[in-house]
Amino acid sequence: MSTRPRIEFDSQDRCNACQWAEKKKTLDWGPRQVELKNLLDAHRSNDGSFDCVVPVSGGKDGSYIAYQLKHVHGMHPLCVTVTPPLASATGAQNIQNFMNSGFDLIQVNAAAETMRKLNKAGFIEKGFPYFGWLAAIESAVPKFAARFGISLVFYSEEGETEYGGTSKLANTPFYTPSFQKEVYLENGFELVAKAANVSQGELEFFAFVEDEEFEKLGLKIAHWSYFEDWNPYYNYLVAKEHCGLVEESETNPGTFTNYAQNDQDLYSLHVYLMYLKFGFGRATQDAGIDIRRGAMSRDQAINLVRAYDGHYPEKYIQIYLDYFKMTLEEFDLVLDKWANRDLFTKVAGRWQPTFKII
Repeated sequence: MSTRPRIEFDSQDRCNACQWAEKKKTLDWGPRQVELKNLLDAHRSNDGSFDCVVPVSGGKDGSYIAYQLKHVHGMHPLCVTVTPPLASATGAQNIQNFMNSGFDLIQVNAAAETMRKLNKAGFIEKGFPYFGWLAAIESAVPKFAARFGISLVFYSEEGETEYGGTSKLANTPFYTPSFQKEVYLENGFELVAKAANVSQGELEFFAFVEDEEFEKLGLKIAHWSYFEDWNPYYNYLVAKEHCGLVEESETNPGTFTNYAQNDQDLYSLHVYLMYLKFGFGRATQDAGIDIRRGAMSRDQAINLVRAYDGHYPEKYIQIYLDYFKMTLEEFDLVLDKWANRDLFTKVAGRWQPTFKII
């Protein structure tokens, strides 16, 4: 969708995600695999001590990367998970299964009330209901790496290049805290932290180090997707076979898949707000990925998007109200604040699209 933030199009009206998908078909991955080998060799421990860090949630991507590092490349990954707000039963089971499959894991439990305040402020100020959780994933994990004397951290895919957005990182695996804050937190950290009215001490698991301090610590944070032809479905198959990943019994709200983003209940609100803000939801995202990897035609995708996209997360509404300590009227006002009037009109209390996918 042209409404996706930071998305870029070429002279043929192809977005940068489709351009990258085409480039991957002929890209020689050999040099990047050599880069990866050299990077791993430079950090590899000889005594079995931890030599890299992987943030995981029990989901497909982090599990896949941890498996690759340990069993394919002979590294000794320390895995870190930040406990999500409103954790799901499936997510909790997958984390346990991941540990049972042979991985060392640190579980970070930020103060629940601080997390709640940041998430609520993110919901109101940015239309981003798990803002605090994502901030902790992006900031706390490298901090733990530094405290363990580990300088190499692998996150999963570089979503801007893979799914549409800026192409700044298309030709490098590494990025900095300033990029994390600018892109992944939409330049909103200071705004949300102020609105949440939390002290500096309460932000220990959430606040970012500056780029200069990051460099002094000698940290390198990288996206694994730079080094190989990133395929979320293949990651799922590997995680299912080797790390005990289980799916939901039914499709996830707002989409036709059941094997991704199963760790917490706020994700359904996140993608609904994405739909209201930009006119595309979870089904559009999933369909675009499947089209680009050659697993689905555009006509099939259009039918699925028409059937699933824009799902109002009805079954979670009372959970959200209790978590944010809001009335339904207050909650709806936030949704109204972020609804794009160029794309939607409100009918009988629900925002309805005024556009068609063709």
